[in-house]
Amino acid sequence: MKVLSVSSEVFPLIKTGGLADVAGALPIALQPYGVETKTLIPGYPAVMKAIRDPVARLELPDLLGEPATVLEVEHAGIAFLVLDAPAYYSRTGGPYVDATGKDYPDNWRRFAALSLAGAEIAAGLMPGWRPDLVHAHDWQSAMVPVYMRYYPTPELPSVLTIHNIAFQGQFGADIFPGLRLPAHAFSMEGIEYYGDVGFLKGGLQTAHALTTVSPSYAEEILTPEFGMGLEGVIASKAYNLYGIVNGIDDDIWNPATDPMIAQTYNATTLKDRALNRQRVIEHFGLDDDDGPIFCVVSRLTWQKGMDLLASVATEIVHMGGKLAILGAGDPALEGALFAAAGRHRGRVGVSAGYNEPMSHLMQAGCDAIIIPSRFEPCGLTQLYGLRYGCLPIVARTGGLNDTIIDANHAALQAKVATGIQFSPVTAEGLLQAVRRAMHLFQDRKVWTQMQKQGMKSDVSWGRSAERYVALYSSLVSRGA
Repeated sequence: MKVLSVSSEVFPLIKTGGLADVAGALPIALQPYGVETKTLIPGYPAVMKAIRDPVARLELPDLLGEPATVLEVEHAGIAFLVLDAPAYYSRTGGPYVDATGKDYPDNWRRFAALSLAGAEIAAGLMPGWRPDLVHAHDWQSAMVPVYMRYYPTPELPSVLTIHNIAFQGQFGADIFPGLRLPAHAFSMEGIEYYGDVGFLKGGLQTAHALTTVSPSYAEEILTPEFGMGLEGVIASKAYNLYGIVNGIDDDIWNPATDPMIAQTYNATTLKDRALNRQRVIEHFGLDDDDGPIFCVVSRLTWQKGMDLLASVATEIVHMGGKLAILGAGDPALEGALFAAAGRHRGRVGVSAGYNEPMSHLMQAGCDAIIIPSRFEPCGLTQLYGLRYGCLPIVARTGGLNDTIIDANHAALQAKVATGIQFSPVTAEGLLQAVRRAMHLFQDRKVWTQMQKQGMKSDVSWGRSAERYVALYSSLVSRGA
């Protein structure tokens, strides 16, 4: 089976969050099942710099008003199709924002162009290769099935994965002419959304199947609390909605072989985590004592519950815990966390920005990872935590609920607990979860058992890849 995957970011070429990890790992996980995936990605400067000896496969002289070339290249075991369109992607900022942190005003055109290029490839315009199915990811490529539906080309089966429904790609109606879609596409059955243009909404309406990145999130987005205004559209497509939990690349995230950590280890040599712990202490300027180190590796946003963490930082310190925080996001939340670090030197350390090697080291050296998200489609950091013996403390929502077994009395007795869940997602709820962790940490036998149980968890893509293959096969066999 041949699959065209379309994503705005793919690890290891470009990454701002979990979408990149999924878009990079899934094609590799599908290979043993005979699925040949080519992944279309924008030609950002970082991408163009990283690839070697690409081959031009398709010229698009007028891609929504700008010339573009589709380049093919293999990188890190992934077959990439890179959309080389300097007018759209040769920017000094990030994939979505400029150097000042503001959204590019032409993001609608940049990602409509990506989607249109995907639809053109799906229609067979690229010589020598045509997919059997198209898999789009999030709002940035949600217009692929829209173009496939409304353009006068043969329509293939399509899958749209919702990684985070909070990001919808909603733009003013004035952009519609620039999309070059027929007039009837601007309707409730198409991309019209409360008088605006909705990229994700259009994808939900036109894709043949929808997936989310965990079973719980698939249920949650059918409700007004989590559906972000799209719950009605999703409910109308519920018969083709599937919750498939994410996995991780367990070759990259493997404490026994990880080159990014100070000392490798496995479940039988947990004492070797000590050197990693020491490196974390040095990097964050923490006191070298026996108190547990709670880490956070996250975007610093309201969704991720970082305001809750900031509000209880002092209480965590007073209980004897230490905090190591890596991330960037809302300036006010960054400021609150840096203020906590200033008040509690040696007990709270903050490192701003994105740092892949440091995120590995923190999982390998910290005792627990705190993930107090108000909603979390799947989450990957808790899976990394399981793999590295860094016990997850998580809100009971979305994929966090699906992947962590709470250390309640029954689970501890059965020796199956892998972390701590809490609800409601409030400051007091988080604080109570940390208290539970502090109590469990005092019993080294119990704590070590939980670490080992977590490290035994199957967090790979294996079972999830099988579910994707089954979904793909059903769509292809029935002609969508």
